[in-house]
Amino acid sequence: MARRLGILTGGGDCPGLNAVIRAATKVAHAHGYEMIGFMDGYSGVVEKRYRVLDSWAISGLLPRGGTILGTSNRSNPFYYPVREGDKIVYRDLSDQAVAHLEELGIEILLVIGGDGTLAAARDFMAKGVKIIGIPKTIDNDLRATDQTFGFDTAVRTVVEALDKLHTTAESHHRVIVLEVMGRYAGWIALYSGVAGGADVILIPEIPWNIEAVLKKIDARKEEGKPFSIVVVAEGVRDPKGELVVHKLVEGSVEKIRLGGIGKVVGDLIEQLGGIETRVTVLGHIQRGGSPSSYDRILATAYGVKAAELAIQGIHGVMVCLRCNEIKYVPLEEAAGPPRTVPLDHPLIKTARAIGISFGDE
Repeated sequence: MARRLGILTGGGDCPGLNAVIRAATKVAHAHGYEMIGFMDGYSGVVEKRYRVLDSWAISGLLPRGGTILGTSNRSNPFYYPVREGDKIVYRDLSDQAVAHLEELGIEILLVIGGDGTLAAARDFMAKGVKIIGIPKTIDNDLRATDQTFGFDTAVRTVVEALDKLHTTAESHHRVIVLEVMGRYAGWIALYSGVAGGADVILIPEIPWNIEAVLKKIDARKEEGKPFSIVVVAEGVRDPKGELVVHKLVEGSVEKIRLGGIGKVVGDLIEQLGGIETRVTVLGHIQRGGSPSSYDRILATAYGVKAAELAIQGIHGVMVCLRCNEIKYVPLEEAAGPPRTVPLDHPLIKTARAIGISFGDE
């Protein structure tokens, strides 16, 4: 039997996952390794569901969104959902997962995911599993890397939406509020808001007040511009300082599902500002579609580097982007709180210089 590497995609999907799978598999094949793709994140390891990734399996993957392996954010082997009668209980099946990796002869497991998926990978390392992490999230909030693949495509999707919203906002003299993803970090809102010509950008890192938002909208009216675009990150807190939660999901790595702050902001603008307001929530549109050229390149570079490290016998690390170079760091560096937008970020300064309000002044 050929020497084997394993690969899985965990957590939320994003553009570029297939590009990583393709690149890592090509490198593995070139060095005589077989690549085993586990289905639906860690579920495939726990339940021993996998496919052998031959050259045909990875053909045509570069422009394809999503993941051919499937993914899950409810498959943590250390807290795995098991049906017992009419109830779902959670068990530690990590030993079962480790046994399956050993049975299949997986030398090193490549784990593509965000903070939850990589945290589970770190726990697997404590059980002797050799792992290489590959950072993925549209939110761009992972520590230890300058950028994650999927972010650029998500920003592009938001900007395309803003271009369309501008025309309807201007036609009807309305304020349009666009709520975007990003969890507890404002990267998507900041980058798409600047690129999409937003008038107000609200991000979790900068406390806001409705008076400052209305001040900007009123100033535009006085300039003869009776419409405004407001971009709001889903992790922005309401005027009471509380997160707006759409729902709680038991068994998920990310139990809190944010959502609804856009409506809160929109209602306040309409009620206190007396201007007709509409709210749009892009939701999972931001995760879908073909990856941008930048994300294809970054994902390919990550996949190549991860496979090369595995073949060299290096593990316990995460590949990353540092100063436009693909490097690697200890996997533990990726753990911890999310990477938020620094208040002195150059793009915040740029935005303020051209008159964009962050709702704080």
